[in-house]
Amino acid sequence: MDLDEFRKYGHQIVDWMANYLENVENFPVKSQVEPKEILNKLPLNAPMKGESFSQIFSDFEEIIIPGITHWQSPNFFGYFPANSSPPSVLAEMLTAAIGAQCMSWVTSPAATELEERVMEWLRDMIGLPKHFCGVIQDTASTSTICSLLTAREKLNNYEVNKLGLFERSILTTYCSSETHSSIEKAIKIIGIGKENLRKIPVDTEYALQSESLQEVIESDIDKGMKPMAVVATIGTTGSTAIDPLKEIGEICSRYNIWLHVDAALAGTALLLPEKRWMIEGIEYVDTFVFNPHKWMFTNFDCSAYFIKDPEALVHTFEILPEYLKTTAEGVKNFRDWGLQLGRRFRALKLWWVIRHYGVEGLQQRIRYHLNLSEDLKKKIETSVNFELLAPVPLNTICFRYRPSNVSAEEELNRMNEELLEKINKTGKIFMTHTKLDGKFTLRFVIGQTAVQEKHVTKAWALIQEQSQTL
Repeated sequence: MDLDEFRKYGHQIVDWMANYLENVENFPVKSQVEPKEILNKLPLNAPMKGESFSQIFSDFEEIIIPGITHWQSPNFFGYFPANSSPPSVLAEMLTAAIGAQCMSWVTSPAATELEERVMEWLRDMIGLPKHFCGVIQDTASTSTICSLLTAREKLNNYEVNKLGLFERSILTTYCSSETHSSIEKAIKIIGIGKENLRKIPVDTEYALQSESLQEVIESDIDKGMKPMAVVATIGTTGSTAIDPLKEIGEICSRYNIWLHVDAALAGTALLLPEKRWMIEGIEYVDTFVFNPHKWMFTNFDCSAYFIKDPEALVHTFEILPEYLKTTAEGVKNFRDWGLQLGRRFRALKLWWVIRHYGVEGLQQRIRYHLNLSEDLKKKIETSVNFELLAPVPLNTICFRYRPSNVSAEEELNRMNEELLEKINKTGKIFMTHTKLDGKFTLRFVIGQTAVQEKHVTKAWALIQEQSQTL
């Protein structure tokens, strides 16, 4: 493709993107294809000769788009959002065009220094203390691995990287039973072993019980084990429960245990001063992560990772072969701040989003989502046939259908599972579920960039309508 063709087709694609975003709510939110349907439309072998752009793009529209679940639809209420925005998309296009590999300062000084400054902005925007330094990782899962690896090394005087875990004290890590599965994955990856991950019981609001945490830590110490880290969650995936950070932090301080905070979704709510109560006790925290690619209108991937002791992080990851040595001094080489050597220029899209909306614009949109969530919560609370199953501190409403003539939990679970299937099959909205105390729970998450009150109103009407067909 020569540059004239590139210019021609580039304009065509931008027009397609604008039309897509304008009309995305008219698509079935959840892809309606059957398993293998897309695969069977794709040739078994790659083409021997190059094909025309028009044919490639035609296949994209006819084969790929029907197999897409439309996360940018304002009728998407499932999981947690992976929302985007026009300025973020445009910045991503420039990132792809520049094609920089931003592993160190010398490979693109602007990428490193923009990331450094934007992370300072973000730190201050969400109310973290000035002593935190930030770096952009791909996901919260990666950030958690970085945190727990640093905790492991610092606790063992950085000798595990050198000598391995052999014949060392058993290290233990602690989280709530509602914590994201990435914590268990991280523990397996870094060699601690999932049997040494302690899942602490939760209270009636699904937050970690600090008393139980202390009891389990003391029991492990009595057994000769070495507590390594606690992972507190602000906004659990199931119900957005808020772990008591100050109480957990005091326990970690007492026993000299590393404290990591996973605020993957909820961190965006800290843009609002009235939500800063969630990080009371932040002075005890060693590392903190949240994902602007969830609820801050910055397209995937962009995970904001903050650490109190960056020297410990660099000491954990730094490897300096001859081919990476440079003469630049007094600069940050973010290749030493995480798992990957190769790094994308993620800071550009975050910079554009913050500058486009401004802090006040971001706050306004997040407050709007929270108000919509509160309104739906009240409708469910006053409904005869539905009930809330968890508090609603943020934008996730956990509820279920419960007609007055049905009381058996097994039957209620079956009915709600059937209801969710019916709702998603309509293609009009998309929701997901969890289980709380064994109850099949419908999750309705309001966080998509373009969502408006009319979309939530229509969704609630559809939910009630489909419940009457059971």
